[in-house]
Order: sequence, then C-alpha cells, then structure tokens
Amino acid sequence: MGIFDKLFGSKKADVDSKVIAIVEETMDGIFARANFDLSYDLSSNDAGDLVIEIFGNDQQALIDKEGQLLDAFQLYIKRVIQHRLPDDKTNVVCDSNGFRQESNEELIKLADKLKKIVLDKNKSVYFRALPPKDRKVIHQYLAEDGRVKSRSVGEGHFKKIKIYPAKSEKSENRSNA
Repeated sequence: MGIFDKLFGSKKADVDSKVIAIVEETMDGIFARANFDLSYDLSSNDAGDLVIEIFGNDQQALIDKEGQLLDAFQLYIKRVIQHRLPDDKTNVVCDSNGFRQESNEELIKLADKLKKIVLDKNKSVYFRALPPKDRKVIHQYLAEDGRVKSRSVGEGHFKKIKIYPAKSEKSENRSNA
C-alpha cells in the first residue's frame, strides 16, 4: 500500500475482495469446527453493509434465545475484520430467514405502545434493558415523532430506554418569559 493509498484510501474493490475473503474463511472455519450444517450467502444492502444470510438444517439454533448466536457471529466477524484490516470500516450484518427484520418490527410495535402511553398520560415510561443494536432501532423510530423523546438510561452494555413527552414550544416560551 503506497502513501497515496494511505492518504486517500485504496480502491474499494480491493478492500471489498479482502473483506469477502476474510469472511468466507472465517465462516467456513466456524461451521466446520462446530459441525454446523449451515451455509451462507454474502451480499450488501442499501446502507453498504456486508450482509451474511445464514441458512441450513441448523438454522433454528441461530435464532433461539433472541438471536444470540447470530449476534455472536456478527460480533466475531466484525472483530476478525478489524484485526486483519484495521483501516477497514465495513459493517457486518448476520441474518437468518428474516429474523432481524421480524425482531425490529416487534421492537417497533412495543415502542409504539409505550409511545401511546406517554402521549395519553403525559408521563415518562421505561423500555426494558436492551443491547445497543436494539436501542438504536427504538431511538431511530421514536425520533420520527416530535411529540416524544427518548434516551438510554443506566450503566453497562444493556441499558433501559426512557421515553418521555417532548416539551412543546409554547410551554418553553412561557417559562422563559
């Protein structure tokens, strides 16, 4: 890699092919060592993420316990890429049979119910402790509605989400007068 590659980045195709090779080598190794009867397809989504769609006879193990094994694969693959290509910023998403989409839809349904409670009672409510990826889904969904706000509360990896009414401009103007 030359000085210009370091300054301006190397060709995207080169990085992509390196990442794909690393992912294929890692996934094949995991499946072989763990005796999983699984296969995978690699693609990219609209956000430019590398999507690993996993399927096969052992697919149910991936989505049991709220998809913890999918999360583990995703985190491990990200760390392997970061270790081998420190400058690469590829985001990895592991999925199996639409599990991520279904999970996100369930989170949004629950957030919608809690948002309704906040608006009806004009009181704060708390969403159960969630990992960062799930909190992000909730925060992004709630940010679309200016009537409510949300923030993460707590320490550590799993934090609760506080959903509360947004202050109207009229009440803020009265208090400032």
